[in-house]
Amino acid sequence: MPSNTLTITDNRTGKSYEVPVENETIRAQDLRQIKVNPQDFGLMTYDPAFMNTASCKSTITYIDGDAGILRYRGYPIDQLAEKATYLEVAYLVLYGELPNKAQLADWTYNVTHHTFLHESTKHLMEAFRYDAHPMSMFISVVAALSSFYPEAKQVKDPDVRQKQIYRLIAKVPTIAAFSYRHTRGLPYVYPDNDLSYPGNFLNMLDKMTQAKYEPDPVKEHALDVLFILHADHEQNCGTNAMRAIGSSMVDPYSAMAGAAAALYGPLHGGANEEVLKMLTEIGHVKNVPAFIDRVKKKEKLLMGFGHRVYKNYDPRAKIIKKTADEVFKVTGVNPMLEIALELERIALQDDYFVSHKLYPNVDFYSGIIYQAMGFPVEFFPVLFAIPRTSGWLAQWVELVNDPDQKIARPRQIYLGADQRDFVPMDQRK
Repeated sequence: MPSNTLTITDNRTGKSYEVPVENETIRAQDLRQIKVNPQDFGLMTYDPAFMNTASCKSTITYIDGDAGILRYRGYPIDQLAEKATYLEVAYLVLYGELPNKAQLADWTYNVTHHTFLHESTKHLMEAFRYDAHPMSMFISVVAALSSFYPEAKQVKDPDVRQKQIYRLIAKVPTIAAFSYRHTRGLPYVYPDNDLSYPGNFLNMLDKMTQAKYEPDPVKEHALDVLFILHADHEQNCGTNAMRAIGSSMVDPYSAMAGAAAALYGPLHGGANEEVLKMLTEIGHVKNVPAFIDRVKKKEKLLMGFGHRVYKNYDPRAKIIKKTADEVFKVTGVNPMLEIALELERIALQDDYFVSHKLYPNVDFYSGIIYQAMGFPVEFFPVLFAIPRTSGWLAQWVELVNDPDQKIARPRQIYLGADQRDFVPMDQRK
């Protein structure tokens, strides 16, 4: 008997089946042969929220949650955050290798020269209410881009795909900045192609009457690091949405609008906002022990600790903590930081949290940094969506080129009524 198989015995019939094991997985389709009688549909798996189901094969991001490891294309996240720029990492995530000098120059040029939005797009944004949520504006405008670039429907054409990649990586900071200025009642600031990717974003956010905007180098670097940390994170909710929608072969703008909509949810891109709410509720360092006790009694939730994937210290949280120190030297210490540090200190020493593997995740410190840099909490998901664009697009390209992939259509277990006849109105009780 081959060693790379799984033998399944169906106790209902006494029959045994050999199922191949590849990459520590079995194909769900192989279970369809297991039937009680020939008329059966065959055995299925039931896995709400895909807790133990692999929907694709990928070469982009590797996570070992137990060991606290995150790598893009094999490169440890801490090395990339320390030594690379976001555009280098975006190139790596999309194309599999770090760019050489000529490749980076070409990549940077093409991204930089697609940053402007069609003026009609700007008019679309101006039509939103003054208090519209920036993330809803972001989602709507990204979706609308498909009408400006109808050739994007040709998703099987590599040259067409490449053009849309340039456009999306380049335009998302512009869309984000315009949504920010809109909520502030300020005129939109056009891109400055002389600046770096994060520097240009800060320019479009903050420029007022200066002839030439000069970004603060500390904030510019902090954004670069935060963008690197958020570039991709395997098959999370937003990425799963990008792949599921993209499996219909729709254009990437429509697919990405769906991915961004998933990110909009408080359990996904809005998690760092929940951390700030929690720290605000605690209010002072002296109140931390009492709050910890209420968490252990299950009266309160400890936001920013624990992760579906990581059962160790989130490697991104360590990097963000270091970046926070640099930012606070410029902005002044966020009053929430002292509470956060004490909360982390106590939690990491408490047997309850250690035994439950509740360690700080990326959301625990990112919200504090964003708030210190002057961003309102409603803008946090948009700041997440900008860098995640590269990951979404890399996953989308992988999907389009994968011969195993078909249009996504999960099965269901039907538990409703059996066939019954229509009841006329006068006979209904």
